[in-house]
Amino acid sequence: MSEPLITYELDGNIALIGLNRPDKRNAINDPLVDELRAAVLRAHDEADVAVLFGHGSNFCAGLDLAEALARATGQIKPSRKRRRHNWHEVFDLIARGPIPFVAALHGAVVGGGLELAMSAHLRVCDESALFGLPEGQRGIFVGGGGTVRIQRVVGTTVMTDMMLTGRLLSPAEGLQEHVVRYVTPAGEALAKSRELAARIAKNSLETNWMIINVLPRVQDLSHDDGLFMEQLNSARARPPEAEKRLREFVDGKAAKIQDNQG
Repeated sequence: MSEPLITYELDGNIALIGLNRPDKRNAINDPLVDELRAAVLRAHDEADVAVLFGHGSNFCAGLDLAEALARATGQIKPSRKRRRHNWHEVFDLIARGPIPFVAALHGAVVGGGLELAMSAHLRVCDESALFGLPEGQRGIFVGGGGTVRIQRVVGTTVMTDMMLTGRLLSPAEGLQEHVVRYVTPAGEALAKSRELAARIAKNSLETNWMIINVLPRVQDLSHDDGLFMEQLNSARARPPEAEKRLREFVDGKAAKIQDNQG
């Protein structure tokens, strides 16, 4: 029996989802996307937070170029009807689903691997990570949502440079350009990601849902429409859990907020 392309483990209320093609640097092909979809949907159902990581020495080296060549030469027949890109669909299940995702990044985080990482809500890398968009040197274009997600984070100028020149960003540059929020010593990104996931899991499910679904939509709106959407969400009827948490704070029983130094 062949190894699964995606591993899945439930640790309490945290789902651990691993890309498992280490011999191919976790390159993304259609079977992997199908297994990733199933894992993400399972996490939606039974976890409160998920951690996405890569087995082996890399997070993900992007598109499986052998599959891309087969598609370009007609060895893989296109669908008779135009459909939504499967990467767009699955990455959106991560980015705009019901639970937050933390990505633990190391080694190559390039092309589609970077697009996948950017669908997560928090990104942690270790000192081995390199971030790149080599599509320009391969004669192709980004296709996993990078024009939207990556460009909105790093800006057009940085993304254009990365694509035109093939420049790789170091962990320090990734931190500077907001690709990641945390940098750890080599080999420690997954542990840090699990630590952050455990902290996030202490929030209410409703608050986490609003943070990951309302904030990106407000970003797309005008000033007035953004404030209106904020009011609609902040004025929603609060669940009993919210009342309990507010009462604990007022009564001085809430846990102290601790600053996270990365």
